[in-house]
Amino acid sequence: QAEMDKLCEEGHTAFVSNKADMEQGLEGVKLALKVLNEYYAKEGKAHTEQSGAGSSIIGLLEVVESDFSKDLAEIETVEETAAAEYDEQSKANAVEKTTKEKDVEHKQKESVYLDKESAELKADREQVQAELDAIL
Repeated sequence: QAEMDKLCEEGHTAFVSNKADMEQGLEGVKLALKVLNEYYAKEGKAHTEQSGAGSSIIGLLEVVESDFSKDLAEIETVEETAAAEYDEQSKANAVEKTTKEKDVEHKQKESVYLDKESAELKADREQVQAELDAIL
């Protein structure tokens, strides 16, 4: 369980860092798209001449935005799945630990009972042996 806790914590730390980076990158791309769209939406001969290059850049940024969004959703799904699996395994480990502790407790009680029973039977045997020796 301790090793699983450590691995889960490391994974969660990496997720938090990656998620922040992805969100920051996504916001940057959205801002760039907004600025470029506003720039090329203005009228003017210089803008018209550069609109082909602008369209290419905007198209590329839209693809990047889509990829960032998809990757962000994917790492969030992976983290949620990992957290659910961790919780499920932790509960199973707790149940197993409790079960084993109860088994040990019952085995110890049974051991004490059997030791007592063995001592009584040994005493009975010694008494019967003494009576038998007295008869012979």
